[in-house]
Amino acid sequence: MDLSKLSAQATADDAIIWREGHFYLLDQRVLPDRVDFIELNSASETAQAIHDMVVRGAPAIGITAAYGVVLAGQAAYQSSAQRWQSTIRADLDTLRLSRPTAVNLFWALNRMERLIDGLSATEDPTESLLQEAILIHDEDVRANRKMGELGAALIESNAGVITHCNAGALATGGYGTALGVIRSAHGKGLIREVFADETRPWLQGARLTAWELLQDEIPVTLLADGAAAHRMAQGGVNWVIVGSDRIAANGDVANKIGTYSLAVAAKYHGVKVMVAAPTSTIDMSLASGGEIPIEVRSGDELLFCGGRQIAAQGAGVWNPVFDVTPAELVDAIVTERGVVFSPNKKKMQKLLMD
Repeated sequence: MDLSKLSAQATADDAIIWREGHFYLLDQRVLPDRVDFIELNSASETAQAIHDMVVRGAPAIGITAAYGVVLAGQAAYQSSAQRWQSTIRADLDTLRLSRPTAVNLFWALNRMERLIDGLSATEDPTESLLQEAILIHDEDVRANRKMGELGAALIESNAGVITHCNAGALATGGYGTALGVIRSAHGKGLIREVFADETRPWLQGARLTAWELLQDEIPVTLLADGAAAHRMAQGGVNWVIVGSDRIAANGDVANKIGTYSLAVAAKYHGVKVMVAAPTSTIDMSLASGGEIPIEVRSGDELLFCGGRQIAAQGAGVWNPVFDVTPAELVDAIVTERGVVFSPNKKKMQKLLMD
């Protein structure tokens, strides 16, 4: 396929594409300057793309990994039709190691692995794996649209909202989690103003969220991360709406670094906090947010910007890319299965049992 044609037609809702036996990702590292797709041809290339932030956002990572398993199954069968089920395990391990915090990655890989275990040892697995990956992708889009409806129902008219990082179509299979709520609420005429934190150091808010909202003709005002509390103090902000990469059994929420401080500021200023995430983001095996593995990335992400060093030579760096917001700071967790108000373990269990 001509990648230039794919790029010319690109929207945030079509950032993960399987077409005619080929797998493509919209390269989120170069937005909004360029709209470029890259083709991935193996599980190892898929894992590298996840690690290198070509794709990011918990649901999008899970979907991408599922398509990576399709590539792995295809290669394993071509390599050894009689041993493909054992050969594919190394690729599954490679994909699991790509990033540690987003539980959707492991959820999707476990789902694909269960399918692998049920297939014939001599059957070409490619089509079965592809149909499962497409199903995971489609289910995510449907879940996002349902979350959009449920979340929008909580928002009063003439509302001002702040969002952090990017939890839109780019971070999912399409439509978005937090931005899905904002898109739905804006479509109903409920939102007056959207403020987007720039989200250091990768600037997902500035580069991705602003790009998505403007694509949908939703006006957006960009804030430096440190300006959010001061903006709340001016009044007119009703909700902080964010996504999540993992939610613990008690309702503690891991999301992009800076979410915790945003929630603390919101609590002080009487601004409500909404977390929009599919149930695949909920990890009931972890009792609290203290057990969530937090990815720490290279210090170069803080020391350099645009290839130019911006920090003093010799400065040390601590670069965690997620933090944990305690459940008591969250007013509502919105999922495709319903809304949990003032989350705790009992309420999270009930959500998953209903």
